[in-house]
Amino acid sequence: MILDASSTDESSVGAGAEPSPVATAVATAEAVLAQRFGSAIPLADPEDLAGSGPAVVVRARVASSAFSLPRTLVIKHYPQTEGAGAKDSFAREAASYQLFTALPQEDRVCPELFALDGEKRVLVIEDLGRAPTLEDKLRGSDSRAAENALLSWARSLGRMHASTASREADFHALLRRLRGSPRDDGEAGLHDGEEMVPLAAVAELPALLHDSFGVVTPDAVLDAVERAADNARSVSYRAFSPVDLWPDNNLITASGVRFLDFEHGRIRSALTDVAHLRVPFASSPQPLALPAGMSEAMTAAWRAEVVDLWPALADDRLLSAYTLGAQLVLVWLSTWRDLPRLADTRGAGPTSRAAALVTWWRDLTTRAEQLADTAVAEHAAAVADALDARFGPNLELALYPAFR
Repeated sequence: MILDASSTDESSVGAGAEPSPVATAVATAEAVLAQRFGSAIPLADPEDLAGSGPAVVVRARVASSAFSLPRTLVIKHYPQTEGAGAKDSFAREAASYQLFTALPQEDRVCPELFALDGEKRVLVIEDLGRAPTLEDKLRGSDSRAAENALLSWARSLGRMHASTASREADFHALLRRLRGSPRDDGEAGLHDGEEMVPLAAVAELPALLHDSFGVVTPDAVLDAVERAADNARSVSYRAFSPVDLWPDNNLITASGVRFLDFEHGRIRSALTDVAHLRVPFASSPQPLALPAGMSEAMTAAWRAEVVDLWPALADDRLLSAYTLGAQLVLVWLSTWRDLPRLADTRGAGPTSRAAALVTWWRDLTTRAEQLADTAVAEHAAAVADALDARFGPNLELALYPAFR
């Protein structure tokens, strides 16, 4: 099904006073829906959903329609900016929704796309209603509900990987059609604001650790990071990733977890995503900790969805080795990103970014010891101690409220 209704119609929306962004989004969506379905589909009662990205996000009621449409729809309208980053945000989100809408319904782990227009930079997608997010569950008071939501999230992530592992060429073709960039700018990168941090930036961390704390990074550890980076860039285990693996970017619905926001979506190593099961939601604004054993349960739930596709991952030691490497890169990049922002921090609390870094390096120590990787374990312990001495003492990242 071709859903792109791109057109060169330059007619303005409304007249007189400058319309609001919400009104513009609704009018643009009505025009695109009319072109897509061949008949006017008026929308009413718009509600600004205040999206966190560059798009204006609006829920609107379908006032009348001769077609089988949901009662309400969600509109994502991107501003007409010229910057390459803004252009790629729309192109990546549009290509992502096209990719998933082309899959069988049982493999679709996001809202359905009903229409899009590449020129008008608008998407009209299924409204999943007011379902709670994974963030809501984690910050609630029901530990069992939070645990079930995390396991469902991990399974849905696995289904996403399994259903898109052979579709890299399709995704890049969709990107090119939308004039987006298919380049892989930092496959093992960490989302930071509007850009992906290039993997080359990790070369700066050893000097930063030495200058700030006197911690020397052994060559064996540098070799381990480079090997992990090579794994992330390899052709193995590649699948679609939303990149922004944040708990508020997922809805817990009756049909399971549904992913939202694909502004940075791309094909990359699925193991890069799996690192977020070990370092939960590391790139999100306010990550907290999960209880002991939760990461292992989530990894098992993820593996159950992909092991038929990638049978080598049935080997516990192989998966652990791959995951340790991805975890090392993620913690490394998180530290490189956050340390300059923490320069003047003293006496940090248990919900702080400093506490997160200390906890993540300590966990890396434990994981490396389990695989008898002495060099990584000793270095991780030294970094954790140095961070705790500077920002603590006795820092430990607090659990999400549901698990306290």
